[in-house]
Amino acid sequence: MPLSAATAAQKAHTLSEALPYIQRFFDKTIVIKYGGNAMTDPVLQEGFARDVVLLKLVGMNPVVVHGGGPQINEMLKRVGKQGEFVQGMRVTDEETMDMVEMVLGKINKDIVNLINRYGGKAVGLTGQDSSFIRAEKLMLASTAEPGKMLDIGLVGDIAKIDPAVIVFLDSGDFIPVIAPIGVGPDGETLNINADLVSGKLAEVLRAEKLVLMTNTPGVLDKDGELLTGLTPRQIDELVAEGTLSGGMLPKIASALDAARGGVRSVHIIDGRVRHALLLEILTDEGVGTLIKSK
Repeated sequence: MPLSAATAAQKAHTLSEALPYIQRFFDKTIVIKYGGNAMTDPVLQEGFARDVVLLKLVGMNPVVVHGGGPQINEMLKRVGKQGEFVQGMRVTDEETMDMVEMVLGKINKDIVNLINRYGGKAVGLTGQDSSFIRAEKLMLASTAEPGKMLDIGLVGDIAKIDPAVIVFLDSGDFIPVIAPIGVGPDGETLNINADLVSGKLAEVLRAEKLVLMTNTPGVLDKDGELLTGLTPRQIDELVAEGTLSGGMLPKIASALDAARGGVRSVHIIDGRVRHALLLEILTDEGVGTLIKSK
């Protein structure tokens, strides 16, 4: 059925609007933290895979880091365990770590298969491959008892990322898909928050953009209004006044470190919106919060 004049004009405008962004970000690295509803809704999953393939085909270099929180929680429930979090970080004992590895392995394979189905060349990795993510045990400072450090189990903080394997894959036009598992000092497996992995990876790769997909419209103020065009200083103020808390804290920490570490822009976007990735990168309006490096 032929397009109406109005519909044709709108489609043409949208396509032409993408041109300057394609030119600006050609051959640039874009690190994408894939999570939330976009990972569990079949329609959103397919849309994400198509978006990643399109970005690669127009000359950008997407690198995907995925989480798996809801799926891990579901698996824990099946064995009678309750997921526990401290300051947005999952408490991880040995049994939980086994579940994390199993679930993330399946998720990684599913993402790779879906991207490849739409014409991409995706390759699945964990930080254990070539030991490219070196980690150390993470201890959290207690918010209730100043000076006390909290042990939350087999949870890692990033010590070093060797980007060689990612650079190699990119040179062959592959799309890396990374599960956030690292290698500890003694070769032990450590669970790492996916937001932290994506942020540090964006720094190491000197990425043009870091995109964090969430189940919220972005960063909201106390009245629930979307904030955008934020600077690191403004983010610090929002954390200090308690506007940002809970599961948003690792995302904000990742965003701030990346922005201060040289990533030109960080985007916290609503993954519940179809094709949110393309809308944020290739259109004027976007669908979330932009955090500028300065």
